[in-house]
Amino acid sequence: VQLQASGGGLVQAGGSLRLSCAASGRTFSSHVMGWFRQAPGEERDFVAAIRWGTGGTYYADSVKGRFTISRDKADNTVYLQMNSLKVEDTAVYFCGRAYELTYAPAQYKSWGQGTQVTVSS
Repeated sequence: VQLQASGGGLVQAGGSLRLSCAASGRTFSSHVMGWFRQAPGEERDFVAAIRWGTGGTYYADSVKGRFTISRDKADNTVYLQMNSLKVEDTAVYFCGRAYELTYAPAQYKSWGQGTQVTVSS
């Protein structure tokens, strides 16, 4: 499975963006798709994850209530709707695939090139 993230951009604080992660190849119901972000000089941090089969969702505390992860099985795409964006949300956002629910980036595979999200004050 190869993943391609897109949808990033420059937005003012309080604004919204929707990121997409298109998966090529077969996706299994047991897979977990996750969004992570990495700011310059920082580690890659968990943002949100979704179970491909059941649609169960999981969020980092820092984005809970503001971000929504979803998936479209027909299009093999995972989305991250980001509302009420803050300056501290600025980072490169990556999507990855794991075989079980985990918040550890090392357990995710098939990282795409990431998409830059910049939130201005």
